[in-house]
Amino acid sequence: MTVSDPRPAGPAEGTQPEEADQLRALLRSPGYLKALAFCALVGVPVSLVAFWFLVSLHELEQLMWSALPQALGWDAPPWWWPLPLLLVAGVAVGLVVTHLPGAGGHIPAGGLHTGGSSARALPGVILAALISLPLGATLGPEAPLIALGGGLVLLFRDLARAPATAKSTALLGAAGAAAAVAVIFGSPLVAGVLLIEVAGVGGPQLFAVMLPALLSSGVGSLVFTGLGRWTGLDAPSLSVKLGVPEPHLDAGDVLWAVPMAVVIGALLHLIMRGGRLTARFVAKRPVPRTTLCALGAGVCSAVYALTTGRSPANVASSGQTTLSRMTADPHAWGVGALIAVVLCTAVAYSLCLGSLRGGPVFPSLFLGCAVGVLLAPLPGLGVVPGMAAGMAAATTSALRLPVSSIVLVVLVLGSVAMTPVVIIAAVVAFVTTQLLPPGPAVPAVGTPAEPPAGPPPSGAPGSA
Repeated sequence: MTVSDPRPAGPAEGTQPEEADQLRALLRSPGYLKALAFCALVGVPVSLVAFWFLVSLHELEQLMWSALPQALGWDAPPWWWPLPLLLVAGVAVGLVVTHLPGAGGHIPAGGLHTGGSSARALPGVILAALISLPLGATLGPEAPLIALGGGLVLLFRDLARAPATAKSTALLGAAGAAAAVAVIFGSPLVAGVLLIEVAGVGGPQLFAVMLPALLSSGVGSLVFTGLGRWTGLDAPSLSVKLGVPEPHLDAGDVLWAVPMAVVIGALLHLIMRGGRLTARFVAKRPVPRTTLCALGAGVCSAVYALTTGRSPANVASSGQTTLSRMTADPHAWGVGALIAVVLCTAVAYSLCLGSLRGGPVFPSLFLGCAVGVLLAPLPGLGVVPGMAAGMAAATTSALRLPVSSIVLVVLVLGSVAMTPVVIIAAVVAFVTTQLLPPGPAVPAVGTPAEPPAGPPPSGAPGSA
């Protein structure tokens, strides 16, 4: 009897020992150990700044959409409320894009990425986000936070007069971005998985990027949690509480997840493609065309409020608050209100993706949840599996990062019971979007002041 050799044959036979030697050499390198310690230290100030940035966004949003309408005599914002706010946002963001370094950060239609940040672009990134998000952009805060984290780390490096190389820029930029991701998504685990997918590297290079990122995100998460408790201020991270019983999965839930993912994947693909077309339209004349697109998003919010009698903030926002309310009481939404919020949010989201500044994650989660609740009456499909499959499919289609989307949705739901449906929906949606035509590329904006601090953006054509 012949016993086969268990060792891998061919070129791989010498690859594993070589990679292990490279990793050991890297971990023994004084320069890398210094970088690791630096990344752990910068996780603290990055989280401090990120905390106050999120608090500022939250307070400004409450002022614009709650305190100010009540001061003027309304219990809730009237239907026309988003129009003047988004008109101001469009003009101001257009001026930031035209006159400040970095053009206010990357265009959200390009997807989520951790590179390209610079210290010089920080004022524009912060200002564009503080204008866009509280005034009603249908975008999330995650992309400005990531740019803020990466830019702050590079600023600290320059203040410390550390050598600036392409490798150190990429490493430190990823670590700062990871600390910010941990803040907004409520878990350093999401930061680690996101970095794996976005970087698209393996072997020693993967560990070289991942170790500082995980260390910085873990420290940042601790600081962020402590600040919230000590100050009593609200800087909400992404999480929901289910207001309905969590059922056991059955065959109907699993089977419905497949066509749901196809439909949602196609819908989000059209939205992202519309965002890229909007970005190309805006790039030729930033101020008037950004204003026009922002006003168009305001019209979507106003139409939703007029047709449903609900608050226009359900559309003119990141969707985080509305997502929490929907998961807490999904049966409070009628079919007409669900159809209206999906259609109006989809158009507003597409317009904001190419014109204003923010991130693509939060609105995609909300859209997926809304479609899941809308389809929940299908025979054999439960409302919680519908929401889980919808969020996984939508987030995967928007980001083109299936593993990160799976981890994010499971953590947001706070339960692993829906994991099989989440995985199936994410995989099917990813395949669907990859098979569809990619559409136009997002135009470049601004001139980077640093070497790129990471890989190209996820979600961009050809990047997945």
